[in-house]
Amino acid sequence: MSALLDVDHVNKRFTLGGVLSHEYVDAVIDADFSLERGKPEIFTIIGESGSGKTTLARMILGLETLTSGQILFEGEAVPTSGSGSRRHAFMAKVQPVFQNPFEAFNPLKRVDRYLESTARSFLGIAEQGAVEAAMDEALQKVGLTLAEVGGRYPHELSGGQLQRAAIARALVCNPSLLIADEPVSMVDASLRMAIVNLLRSLREDFGVTVIYITHDLATAYYISDRILIMQKGRVVETGPARVVLDNPQHPYARLLKASVLSTADAGHGRLQPAAELVAECDDLLGRAGDSRLVAQDDGRQVRVYS
Repeated sequence: MSALLDVDHVNKRFTLGGVLSHEYVDAVIDADFSLERGKPEIFTIIGESGSGKTTLARMILGLETLTSGQILFEGEAVPTSGSGSRRHAFMAKVQPVFQNPFEAFNPLKRVDRYLESTARSFLGIAEQGAVEAAMDEALQKVGLTLAEVGGRYPHELSGGQLQRAAIARALVCNPSLLIADEPVSMVDASLRMAIVNLLRSLREDFGVTVIYITHDLATAYYISDRILIMQKGRVVETGPARVVLDNPQHPYARLLKASVLSTADAGHGRLQPAAELVAECDDLLGRAGDSRLVAQDDGRQVRVYS
């Protein structure tokens, strides 16, 4: 049986300054992982801004072309935006949820119209009663109802309601894979756990595999089955989430954990991560071209340097 998703040694290089320019940025370097079919999980990609995690997500969605490598979904290459019927079939199974719900919805268009168009396009139903039933079913999965959302514009919903509506729109077509790119970063702190718990419910109650993209170690620790940590385009550590986050091995992974404020340090003023970790990470970046991921006995892989 083929994997649900197979990211096979994927690279993405952006050329700067035009076609003839010799300047470039390697946004993703040799990303390699797979998700099992029939085994729903929350697979978290974590890293700071510029780590390559969003570029990787866009390649998985077929919104960004690969420089090299391949990405397979259910054994077939991910179709790009110009692939017609293959693209339509792919998007019925793989749906995105983006960072800012207020940018995902046109302020002049009712929120329920997005769910309606998704139902008609991907479920192939035309009868209004069936369309509304599909919309209401998806909304109920995220703790809303069509009666609450119907006829309302984005500004008439709270940020938390709007993000849940965005997730509901993605769920209308019953996807097997949801790619959630920083879905809680634009939501009030009081609502973040509601969204995070919703993602966990999608895995446990509805069998949806979620790729959760974030820079928030706390929510990653709470909901992730596996985790992949990226630094400047490269995977530096990956494996079972609790194994990696309880005792990170790569200096950058340790730096991320050290950067999280702890209640144990309250009142001591230790807001900066250890200077030696910062210096070690900077040194390893210069040696990254001569490095590789090495499997460890506890199920993780850690990047080592020659």
